[in-house]
Amino acid sequence: MTDRAPGWPPGVMVSAPSSGAGKTTVMLGLLRAFAEDGLAIQPFKSGPDYIDPAFHRAACGRASFNLDTWSMDPSLFGAIAARAGGADLCIAEGSMGLYDGVATRGRMGFGASAETARAMGWPVVLVLDVSGQAQSAAATALGFARYDAGLPFAGVILNRVASPRHERLARLGMQHAGLPVLGALPRRGDLTLPERHLGLIQAVEHPDLDAAIAAYAGFLRAHVDLAAIRAAATGRAPAPGGRLPAAPAQRIALAQDAAFSFAYPHVLEGWREAGAEILPFSPLSDQAPDPSADLVWLPGGYPELHAGQLAAASRFQAGLRAHAQSRPVHGECGGYMALGQALIDKDGVRHAMAGLLGLVTSYEKRRLHLGYRRAVLLQPMPGHAAGTALRGHEFHYSTILDQPDEPLARVADADGSPVTETGSRRGHATGTFFHLIAAES
Repeated sequence: MTDRAPGWPPGVMVSAPSSGAGKTTVMLGLLRAFAEDGLAIQPFKSGPDYIDPAFHRAACGRASFNLDTWSMDPSLFGAIAARAGGADLCIAEGSMGLYDGVATRGRMGFGASAETARAMGWPVVLVLDVSGQAQSAAATALGFARYDAGLPFAGVILNRVASPRHERLARLGMQHAGLPVLGALPRRGDLTLPERHLGLIQAVEHPDLDAAIAAYAGFLRAHVDLAAIRAAATGRAPAPGGRLPAAPAQRIALAQDAAFSFAYPHVLEGWREAGAEILPFSPLSDQAPDPSADLVWLPGGYPELHAGQLAAASRFQAGLRAHAQSRPVHGECGGYMALGQALIDKDGVRHAMAGLLGLVTSYEKRRLHLGYRRAVLLQPMPGHAAGTALRGHEFHYSTILDQPDEPLARVADADGSPVTETGSRRGHATGTFFHLIAAES
């Protein structure tokens, strides 16, 4: 199949039957190997994960963007996909299992990686963990290949192969099922990325990320048919005319360090394309936001790991308070917690935060909050008027002990059920637990 516009790069979707099958290792190895061969590779992440894109960029030197069928309309989806212009090849990484999504349809679909692949015409490279099975793995792969007749399927990479005999038997099963085997990766315990409670650690925290990715690339070169994957790639150009999110202010002071790093790449790219000036600063280095900024924005991250350092950052906190006397300050998830009254760490120690909001959060008893969010603003926030409907994603383990300020929004999950994490507003300070992906037009 090829409905590609002339000059438009082909692509593939790297996915798996479930999380933990090894698709991130394959993704990073492919990105680096093709980049080493001189190709301009455009990476994408299907779904709302905000950690993986930083690893993608480290692997191939090009910014990675999220594509999401639940939260994005076709215009935004197309505008983000158009970032591939000028590349030689697109490689997208799926989230969870290939067909996993939510139960209630969103703006384009249910949030499944298969929907992203179908929308872009990208054939699926299925990473299959074959440990504990041999020919039976072909039945799983065949089911994934035939579950959606409209989804192009490139073939299978066998992962965690125990021996040459194991590989031969697994290949026989795939041959019987009529499925191309694009590679077979021997089982290796050293090819894993460090993780913590939100999944992978951040790319900036990896002790030797470049060497790790180089090892992945060498491993894939030895065991995967890179030429076959490139030959299988195809795709279609997105419809023209879409735009990225507009900037909420002209001069934006953006917190950026190990405590505050989770902002969707397409959001920041939209700000820059709209002509906004982004002024980075580091709360962990006790830097105050630029006093000339029109807006201070604290993205998500891991403030709970640095709570003591943030509590002691007097210049940072004083700068926030001074700014909030006359101009807006907004925080997302971890940034929201840092704007609150206090954060209690996993050991039960209470740390004073900026106090611009009354929010008190605790990690002493962890509780998972995960999923898409649709929020209708009850109060204005930077860039959006009251009444605006926003779509985003929430992922954290903190518990709200106090949320005394005016609720910022009426918030629901993907099925429309209300959630208690409404966000807050006090004066010029606002915050949300969800990470903004898009406003509904």
